[in-house]
Amino acid sequence: MNVYDSGRMADILNQEGYEEAKSPEDADVVVLNTCHIREKAAEKIYSELGRLRRLKNAKQRKGEGFLVVVAGCVAQAEGAEILQRAPVVDVVVGPQSYHHLPELLRQAKTHAVVDTEFPVDDKFDYLPEQDSRAVSRRGVSAFVTVQEGCDRFCTFCVVPYTRGAQVSRDVGAVVDEIRQLTAFGVREVTLIGQNVNAYNGPGADGKPRTLGYLLRHVADQVPDLKRLRYTTSHPLNMNDDLVEAHRSLSLLMPYLHLPVQTGSDRILGEMNRQHTVSDYRFWVDKVRTARPDIALSSDFIVGFPGETETDFRETVRLVEEITFAGSFSFKYSARPGTTAAERPDQVDDTVKIRRLHELQAILEEQRLRFNRAMKGRVVDVLLEKPGRHPGQLVGKTPYLQAAFMNTERRIGDIVPARVVGIDSNSLSVEEYLPGSVQFKKAERIP
Repeated sequence: MNVYDSGRMADILNQEGYEEAKSPEDADVVVLNTCHIREKAAEKIYSELGRLRRLKNAKQRKGEGFLVVVAGCVAQAEGAEILQRAPVVDVVVGPQSYHHLPELLRQAKTHAVVDTEFPVDDKFDYLPEQDSRAVSRRGVSAFVTVQEGCDRFCTFCVVPYTRGAQVSRDVGAVVDEIRQLTAFGVREVTLIGQNVNAYNGPGADGKPRTLGYLLRHVADQVPDLKRLRYTTSHPLNMNDDLVEAHRSLSLLMPYLHLPVQTGSDRILGEMNRQHTVSDYRFWVDKVRTARPDIALSSDFIVGFPGETETDFRETVRLVEEITFAGSFSFKYSARPGTTAAERPDQVDDTVKIRRLHELQAILEEQRLRFNRAMKGRVVDVLLEKPGRHPGQLVGKTPYLQAAFMNTERRIGDIVPARVVGIDSNSLSVEEYLPGSVQFKKAERIP
């Protein structure tokens, strides 16, 4: 979502006469778009601001203007405290207010400003149309926000406090944005939201629609679109309508990111996840039945307050049972303002590190096993950018794997290709020649 927001901020500033600079040294304005999910991500901001302070001082000595903006979720969470800790900052703006950026920059020429209110107006109503040149620079794959905020209040998570209550965009507005993107050459779109499968935006008749409906409607209304994805989902918001979309929509890629966080029902309860491990297994089985070739990824937190070795072993058991093609796994990071951060039973960091390394080793072996199982298969590869070698292009498989191909095809082409080599983080592929392989319906990949 920050990638999407950064692009939209650039679109806003383009209308004000700005253009994207190649480096901070070349810039008049630097915007740091921030994440507050984990402490490490938040602290990186201040080290970067130290570097920008030195650059700003050097520019000011030359009589050059230079404005520093902190945007996003750290801005929302810390507000004016950022100005106290880092006086180099001129503008602090939250993720729901960045459409005010032009006016904030004008004010910042005389004094530092903070805008972290949750505005009554919908920022999407104020965002400019996508710029064709900017879209082309960003590539043939794009993100489109369809839902923001969250009402779940997991005890470890700051999203409800930094992104606000759950809201969904109109079906028509989403379709219009995607249609515009495809007119500028985008071939693949990922619908994004903090809890995207809770989407309930109004359709043309004003009635709320599901994510499954939105996926089908986009596929029907935007014929130039070739691939659809969505992320990130909550197990509690899985439903039969969405499973049916996986069964029936050829545009919907066979890859589902469905965070579980832990395999312990006790810890799920402490996290306020509002689902059980059995619930998670139920929806995994349903989706795999509907789409046998689907691959799964998930999020995991180890060392949540009160997590015992038994709880951790249940997570390991769940991972070994389900198997994942990809994952994001982290040590629990206490976030200020969340209820979990106030608990007295915090897990020792050395224990968290040990558990994380063990879990990541299992998940990495599953990812490599999934990649190795691709050898000899024919998959469609969306060519996205030049490779490091002459004549080489880098693409993406339906399973989000990077694929390298020597070809005369063009960026944006979707090419049937046979997997001929497996690297730790990528595949080598050759274009499929008609008649050399008989296609058959894909089965589940181990």
